[in-house]
Amino acid sequence: MELDIAKTAIAFVALIAAGVGSLVAAPMMTTGTVLMMVLPSMVAFGLVCLVLGVAHGQYRAVH
Repeated sequence: MELDIAKTAIAFVALIAAGVGSLVAAPMMTTGTVLMMVLPSMVAFGLVCLVLGVAHGQYRAVH
């Protein structure tokens, strides 16, 4: 499967939405806490992992 920007963005948003949706549905935290604290940290961590993964993939493709 070839990944491009659109497929990567769809997978990223779907993964974040599934995580946030399950935390909102679970009675562990209030919705405000999930949306103000957990969602931004999930997005930031996901972007860091995405950048590191792309950089590693480029390195592996060249070497």
